[in-house]
Amino acid sequence: MTDTMRAAMVPEAGADFEVVEKPVPDPAPDEVRVAVDACGVCHSDVFVKEGTFPGVSYPRTPGHEVVGHVDAVGDDVSMWSEGDRVGAGWHGGHCHSCEACRRGNFLQCENAEITGLTFDGGYAEYATVPAEAVAAVPEDLDAVDAAPLLCAGVTTYNALRNSDASAGDVVAVVGVGGLGHLGVQYAHAAGFETVAISRSPEKRDLALDLGADHFVDASERDPAEALQELGGAKVVLSTAPSADAIESVVGGIGTDGDVVVVGIPGEPVPVDIQHLVGTAGSVSGWGSGDARDSQDTLEFSDLRDITPVVERFSLDDVDEAYDRMVSNEARFRAVLDIAGDD
Repeated sequence: MTDTMRAAMVPEAGADFEVVEKPVPDPAPDEVRVAVDACGVCHSDVFVKEGTFPGVSYPRTPGHEVVGHVDAVGDDVSMWSEGDRVGAGWHGGHCHSCEACRRGNFLQCENAEITGLTFDGGYAEYATVPAEAVAAVPEDLDAVDAAPLLCAGVTTYNALRNSDASAGDVVAVVGVGGLGHLGVQYAHAAGFETVAISRSPEKRDLALDLGADHFVDASERDPAEALQELGGAKVVLSTAPSADAIESVVGGIGTDGDVVVVGIPGEPVPVDIQHLVGTAGSVSGWGSGDARDSQDTLEFSDLRDITPVVERFSLDDVDEAYDRMVSNEARFRAVLDIAGDD
């Protein structure tokens, strides 16, 4: 291998990307070095690009949907070997010693690292990642398809599998976009009576093709009423980052129902407390997952042939990929095909 690599970095908050040549990093004793094949471009990368996350240091290479293979291992790493096909997601490692870690709640680690935010991520030909933040990637999954599963995939899959829904229950997915189009597929594969809710009627056919049993056009009718006609939802997975969208479905849950929010709106969400009391219902939030959760997501996706709809870009086209993502024009996930640049 060469001593240098190409990487897209943000020199300072709000600046344009710069594709630069820089030294290939050496892994620390507890890290692995990943030769990157593909990296997804996620809306959370705005934290780095615009400097809206406290404590981001610059220059920084974003990217937390990283897929590649282990190129080198640190001296203290025994669980991974050179050549292993791996990925890394948002959760970039934990301290093992805080109260949350001692209870196994690694996502709530008080000293958690974040891939592509607290350390350089996958908008590059190589990245070093803490060993505990690495997930095995099935050989059958294309790297470009696998990358978004390490964020949008694990977020929706993990939220649904940790809910109280059982096969046959009514489960609704609000939004048929970057997260929602995967949520519909996971809900269908889990055996739920799957309802896709969207304000874009042109997404009806896609939602049904992805496995939805019902499509509700929220621009034409009240989604809560539609869900109650189906007996009330056990779970509503809200992927649309809209307070209005979340508020509109709270009345659609049935007894012990839950609105699980994974798309975070920028404003407070008014909630009908009377309906929650009457149904013993709830509105809750869900983060993504740790490395084992990501690996479970990848394995289930491989088992059930679940893949995202993606647009591929070269590393040189990182500005276009980011712009299409941040303007919600990408259908549905933008991915940098690093290996394809070779």
